[in-house]
Amino acid sequence: MEDIIVLITGAGAPGIRGTLYSLHNNYEGRKIKTIGVDIREGVIGKYLCDKFYQIKKPSEQTFISDLISISKKEKVDVILPQVTKELDKLSKYKEVFEREGIKIAISDNEAINIANDKYKLIKKAEKINLPVPKCDLVSNWNDLTKKVKSYNYPENNVVIKYPLGNGMRGFRVLSKKSKSKDDFYTQKPTGIHTNLDLLHTELGNEFIPVMIMEFLPGAEFTVDVLRKENNMTIIIPRKREQIRSGITFLGITEKRDDIIEFTQKLSDKINLEYAFGFQFKEKENGMPILLESNPRIQGTMVLSTLSGANIIYGSVKQALDEEFLVPKIKWGTKFLRYWGGLGIDGQKVVEI
Repeated sequence: MEDIIVLITGAGAPGIRGTLYSLHNNYEGRKIKTIGVDIREGVIGKYLCDKFYQIKKPSEQTFISDLISISKKEKVDVILPQVTKELDKLSKYKEVFEREGIKIAISDNEAINIANDKYKLIKKAEKINLPVPKCDLVSNWNDLTKKVKSYNYPENNVVIKYPLGNGMRGFRVLSKKSKSKDDFYTQKPTGIHTNLDLLHTELGNEFIPVMIMEFLPGAEFTVDVLRKENNMTIIIPRKREQIRSGITFLGITEKRDDIIEFTQKLSDKINLEYAFGFQFKEKENGMPILLESNPRIQGTMVLSTLSGANIIYGSVKQALDEEFLVPKIKWGTKFLRYWGGLGIDGQKVVEI
């Protein structure tokens, strides 16, 4: 088994430790050298990867050429994307990288653009009769206030989402719940719940289109997927028992045949490939409803690795056109996140 070199973008992402664990603890015992890149210099991946480079933002003109230059210098075999904002550009230039002998574990551009847009994704799922939330797209305050009333606000909570947002960006819950004096002393502020007056202050009268969506009260599931067109799909639902700032702090793999079926149908329809994921939330009756997609490595995808399905390493093997071992899933595997860190004193790095 040949050693390989993998470049990982978003080396400062919350899931970088899990991604590295999955690569180094692959089921073949393969030696993998990791090159981390990030737009920021002082990120955790700088000290966890074998080598690190600071790069430009995806919106900057030299982003692609710089990434190709680094990849050629380090003799990179595969690039693993972890940053939502770079996916559109990387997928557009996928063939350019491949002409240089560099593989990118990313879906085609058309699939990325559907998956990254929450409204487009829901409408695509609706066309194949998957359960989706009630939602509308609005771009001015008058339309927004009319629509939220049609969702029976303020009796019901209503979700406001920016379709292209990620990581809790552009996400609010319109709620009738009022804050009490006791809440000030006993509750941590989340920054999610708001009311119409506060939302108006944030958005103004005209704004980039946002989604109005029904509030779903049930359990939330993230689904990890590894898919190769016309070949194989591995689907691992995991229940998000505890969530902080959009990150799973306690998750459990759970065999949900309904979620697996919905995921398979939607993945085939969009033609997403490599490692990616979906998020679902239950209605009152327990029916899982599609929320959104992450067409990249997800922050707690390491839980699937711990469950026996190393989707992250599988994505690398798929990019190299190697066969991936179909795993036996250990359902009920848990992942508990905690706050750790690195102490850095000159060249000395201590992990705690």
